[in-house]
Amino acid sequence: MNTRTAARKAVPAAQQPPLDSWVDFLPEAALLVDCDGDRILAANALAARMTGLKQASLIDGRCTALFPDQRPTLIAFTEETLFRGRGWSGDFTLRHQDGHTVELEVSASRAGADDSRAILLLLRDRRQLRSLRERHEVNHYHRGGLLEWRRVEALFKDMERENQLILHAVGEGIYGVDAEGRTTFVNPAGEKMLGWRTDELMGRVMHRVVHHSHEDGSLFPLKDCPIYAAFRDASVRRVGEDWFWRKDGTGFPVEYTSTPIMDNGHPIGAVVVFKDISARRQAQQELQDALKEVENLKRRLEMENAYLQEELSAEYHVHDLVGQSEAIKGIARRIGLVAPTDANVLITGESGTGKELIARAIHQASDRRDRPMIRVNCAAIPKDLFESEFFGHIKGAFTGAVSDRIGRFELADGGTLFLDEVGEIPLELQGKLLRVLQDQQFERVGENRTRAVDVRVIAATNRDLKSEIQARTFREDLYFRLNVFPIESVPLRRRLEDIPILAREFLNRACQKFNRPTLVLRERDVETLKAYHWPGNVRELENVIERQVITADGGLDLDLPGQDSPARTSTAPTPPARHFNGELMTEHELRELEKKNLTQALTMSNGQVFGDDGAATLLGVKPTTLASRLKKLKIEPRQFQVRND
Repeated sequence: MNTRTAARKAVPAAQQPPLDSWVDFLPEAALLVDCDGDRILAANALAARMTGLKQASLIDGRCTALFPDQRPTLIAFTEETLFRGRGWSGDFTLRHQDGHTVELEVSASRAGADDSRAILLLLRDRRQLRSLRERHEVNHYHRGGLLEWRRVEALFKDMERENQLILHAVGEGIYGVDAEGRTTFVNPAGEKMLGWRTDELMGRVMHRVVHHSHEDGSLFPLKDCPIYAAFRDASVRRVGEDWFWRKDGTGFPVEYTSTPIMDNGHPIGAVVVFKDISARRQAQQELQDALKEVENLKRRLEMENAYLQEELSAEYHVHDLVGQSEAIKGIARRIGLVAPTDANVLITGESGTGKELIARAIHQASDRRDRPMIRVNCAAIPKDLFESEFFGHIKGAFTGAVSDRIGRFELADGGTLFLDEVGEIPLELQGKLLRVLQDQQFERVGENRTRAVDVRVIAATNRDLKSEIQARTFREDLYFRLNVFPIESVPLRRRLEDIPILAREFLNRACQKFNRPTLVLRERDVETLKAYHWPGNVRELENVIERQVITADGGLDLDLPGQDSPARTSTAPTPPARHFNGELMTEHELRELEKKNLTQALTMSNGQVFGDDGAATLLGVKPTTLASRLKKLKIEPRQFQVRND
């Protein structure tokens, strides 16, 4: 011991110089590394010479930068060292600055206190130390002794020799490890699956070779490895799904069983039987995808059924366009022209003129007839639910979204989407609707995935959309996108010749519906019907006929708003009055008459618009249509409510 060493021994422990100051005096190339920060705290001159770098440039550099192609192996090795307190490996190579490769043997030990995350790495050139390998192995296994290590090695060799036939015959991979985790044997199936030869794996720590990282690339610490736990706890460990890495850097899913090997009651290693479960995993994924697709189809069918039930509950009557007027013939011709195409159609006209009938006729005459026509009443959707109703949403997209929901566009894929009262769509939603019409693509609310659909759109409105465009409440570009092929639904007062045909159709249907004797429509009844201006159009005519069938006592007694029944004014057949007492009415008078009729209905219904006893039912119109008229005429229903206090 020289004088300098003696002087250091004399210094109290509290005054000892820091650990990094001792690295320069080590007889081998050495690096002191902070594992958490991947930082070289100290390096001696021998390490600088081995790497070809300057000693100062090594300090504070990244340790992993010295082993750029072996980063996972290095991380696993350092974690093993921190767990065990020491480590050894012959798996590392270092590239010298001049380009040649240095094959290394690396010894490692924890530096500092037990909770320290620093390790000391001693680097040796294997080509210069071939003759010293035995000494390194003896040093590595010094705790058990060389004789004990050789006895364990012989035990594994005997096991491999005795089971040679089985090891070569089975399709599963099998390998053995000793108590240090070093490979003792590998069967041919294991070699094939891992891509390593047996001689390449012998003596190497198997965990660092094939089990160092999880599937996502995150570190798999040695202390958490079930294979090591098998002989550490002397218990069999079965793992249903894990990940092994091949020599070429690719990985594959495995299931394995790690069984401890006992000698005189003490675990000396383990035998691992593993199986590639890539095919099973793929089959499971395909099954999950298929089940998910079935669930999506089931949900879609349930939604389609719900929408169809909704249509039925709305008391919608499916019947063809009835009439022989030039107006009806013109509509039929236009339907025949546009139905075979995928062009968007805009149907305009007053409420009750049969716009939905026209839409359904177009759909039934198109190639999309085998898919449903999904109807959206734009006036009935709350403003904040428009986007969800049109495009759907995913679970958790907003408060109350407890599950995924398919939107009307997705439900109409391959079919037709009928946008009733399209003028009611909020201005801020019109842009999104325009984009879907242009691109046939959309995203559910709360989802980033873009979905493609094939939807033909038919829109209907009783509004003057050109006026809405000038008032900046409707987008002009959306109007032109919808109005590719316009069809006007003609009001009943402009097709008087169709009234007898429609009335007889409604009369026969109503008698069957209410189980009443067949009634006959007389000529005087036809004239009475023709004399009325029909603000509610065909819908109002149907309601009037049904009401007459319900109240009929052997014959019809037509009682239209603002008209006296011919049966009450005279017993002799006389021509009915034309337009209320034989006088033409101005537009203003018609509006005042309509206002008077609406207020009378509100009075009779106690200010109630919706429901079976509501004014809409009394008038035979849709509640939404009545609400729109009341708003237009500035009539407040609450004014007609009678308080009982």
